[in-house]
Amino acid sequence: MNLFFMKRKLVSKSKLTDLQIDSVKAAKMNEWGRVEMDILSECQRYWDNMRQFREERERNKKYVNGDQWSDKIKVGGKIMREEDYIRSKGNIPLKNNLIGRQVRNMTGIYRNQMKEPVCMARDRDEQATSEVMTTLLQYNRQLNKMSEINSLSFKEFVSSGLVGQKVSWGWRNNKMECYVDYINPNTLFFDTAMQDVRHWDLSVIGQIHDISFGDMCSFFAKTKEDFVKLNEIYASAKDRKFIESWSGHFGKYELHDIDFLWPYDATMCRVIEVWKKEQKPRYRCHDYLTGEWYKIEVEDKYVLVDQENMARIEEGTASGMDENDIPLIEAEWFIDDYWYYRFLTPFGHILQEGETPYEHKSHPYIIKAYPFIDGEVHSVVSSVIDQQRYVNRLITLNDWILRSSAKGVLLFPKDCLPKDKTMEDIAESWAEVGSVIAYNPKPGVPTPQQISSSGTVVGLYDMLNMQLKLMEDISGINGALQGKPAASGTSGTLYAQQAQNAAVSLVDILDSYSSFERDVAYKTVKVMQQFYDDKRVTAIAGKDSNLGAISPDKIRNTEFDLAITESATSPVARAMANDLLFQIWQSGQISVEQFLEHGNFPFADKLLQDLKAQKEQMQNGQVPDGISPQIMQQIQNNANSGTEAMIRQGLM
Repeated sequence: MNLFFMKRKLVSKSKLTDLQIDSVKAAKMNEWGRVEMDILSECQRYWDNMRQFREERERNKKYVNGDQWSDKIKVGGKIMREEDYIRSKGNIPLKNNLIGRQVRNMTGIYRNQMKEPVCMARDRDEQATSEVMTTLLQYNRQLNKMSEINSLSFKEFVSSGLVGQKVSWGWRNNKMECYVDYINPNTLFFDTAMQDVRHWDLSVIGQIHDISFGDMCSFFAKTKEDFVKLNEIYASAKDRKFIESWSGHFGKYELHDIDFLWPYDATMCRVIEVWKKEQKPRYRCHDYLTGEWYKIEVEDKYVLVDQENMARIEEGTASGMDENDIPLIEAEWFIDDYWYYRFLTPFGHILQEGETPYEHKSHPYIIKAYPFIDGEVHSVVSSVIDQQRYVNRLITLNDWILRSSAKGVLLFPKDCLPKDKTMEDIAESWAEVGSVIAYNPKPGVPTPQQISSSGTVVGLYDMLNMQLKLMEDISGINGALQGKPAASGTSGTLYAQQAQNAAVSLVDILDSYSSFERDVAYKTVKVMQQFYDDKRVTAIAGKDSNLGAISPDKIRNTEFDLAITESATSPVARAMANDLLFQIWQSGQISVEQFLEHGNFPFADKLLQDLKAQKEQMQNGQVPDGISPQIMQQIQNNANSGTEAMIRQGLM
């Protein structure tokens, strides 16, 4: 007999299947109990892998904000900042912040687009539902002040090449709402093995939070025992005396102050939020009756699949259907990936955990890296830093030459110095206007003379202009796009064409950010669909004429496409909509009331009230204000032919 089978020990089937397949159950059974040091170590490894990105981002941010001499150099075996080295040589480190101007110009171009996401239903019959959802999305964008959030995020996208936002549902500012937050990339970490430009291969993403002990207890303490446990873990943070030992500078931020485990402010509590893809066995079902695909838990298969199939077979057989022709539910066992969240302490304690509570079955974060070829991130700012440095060197060199050159130096021979005068007296008299200096000339001694130098270097200004031109060419932000006046003799058509050609270089960065905005809007819509009840929808979109025929369930179950289109609040969009309505009204297909109600006019409400009052007067047999009795008589005589047209003519 085989000795291997003799020594083998039988174990329960569950230990061979579910506990090894279900990654969450396996983690909960380890020796640490409720302490997840493995997850914490994995997150810290991802955080450390992003150190180079954070350092490059910090350098780009300094150049954008004007701190452009902070790079470290090695001089005589000593490492120092470039600014300190220049000052040690007696020079002044000058700078001309061209990068900051270009970032502001690009942000202005983005803001000038006046675009916002709108919902479009795939089914044309659900278009009314999509219009209601667009109204809800616009309300949420106003609530979260998305114009400011997106402007800041676009600056971040241009400066660092990575932008992140978070869409969550929670209680804030005395409201239970869907909130969108900007995420500082220095607090963000994720799976650095990602390669997909759409970030669909993301497996881990998280963020570090620093919150007060009071907020910590309000978020995570559900019982008195939880409060005692938090009190032990964050004993130093709750002690207010540590405030005296910590001091910060408002408006200043240093990268070396950030650590993965410990907050810079000792009075704050560090919480590490991590979302990770876990695995567990489930059944993937296909219902041939409805055409739906969905997933169920293993323990629910008998009730949701087996019993339902038996009921369908019984019903179909009773009605004379062939058993092979009865539409059943097919269930396939598979290993499912799902998002699982944890809130960890720096010591690995789990404060809260669970499967994603959102029906979109994903994490609440949205990130976008640019250009992400081979998983690399390169910002727009990094491409023009060398030109900015060379410009700073040239203007510093020019300043040094001007300061070191002779400017009005007086050469006064000592032999010519009068007996009753000193050199200080001569210098003082020389600087006075209309002064006369008397001296006794001697044969062979040169007369006093003044020495001055222009202090110019041939080619320096040409090199400076070349670098400025290179910066415009590399970034694509030329004079026309910056709004600079055109050169004399330039036609308006040519100047407009130059601005349009320059904008082509920004299409890639603008469209990439637009895709990020669509992803944020999609998750926002999904969260609102999940948590908004019928009263909330009615309170927000109650003025919508299509709301009465739409059930809240239909809003929650409708799938939408999202598009970034020109905002309806822009002057161009308003003018186009008003022109279209005017043409429809001229053709007689809509009434004046409909024209004013759906148009965008500052006088629409007042005019609608006047029209309503005139109709009430006509119904009471009175002559409306503004209509002559002759026209009123014609309207009454021709009531059966063109009445509405006559009323329209009278009102006009």
